[in-house]
Amino acid sequence: MIGVSACLGGCPVRYDGQDQKVAEIADLVKQKRAIPVCPEVLGGLPIPRTPAEIVGGDGFAVWQGKARVVSCLGEDVTEMFTQGAITAYQQLKEKGIEILILKEKSPSCGSQWIYDGTFSGTTVKGVGVATAYFLNQGLRVYSETQWLQEEAIKCK
Repeated sequence: MIGVSACLGGCPVRYDGQDQKVAEIADLVKQKRAIPVCPEVLGGLPIPRTPAEIVGGDGFAVWQGKARVVSCLGEDVTEMFTQGAITAYQQLKEKGIEILILKEKSPSCGSQWIYDGTFSGTTVKGVGVATAYFLNQGLRVYSETQWLQEEAIKCK
């Protein structure tokens, strides 16, 4: 069993109320081989919600108190992001999940790239708040692109 970003599994939990469905990942959820989680929703953020980005670093910097998660309206939503990561981890741990497929560029789930905090669409190297927490707890994290590439290699 693996964990996946709920939006990748077809759940409309994204900030704009949409999903980011990847058919192969949605199939894993449908087959009950994957558990969908959304740290942002678990942290108490509504659907839809105001877009947010990490300002001052990445997810690791948030946990170190050096960066914050801020909405495009200037609201500090760091607490909801950190609480959501902790709650998501607890749910994953209860199910014995150690491998995750998470949505790239998300301020929660990005594993290689996140937006730069300027709301300009510019990405920078870094991880999201939940990803940083999961990695610090010893979980293995893949982006949807990494996972799809690995699956393609296995099929060759």
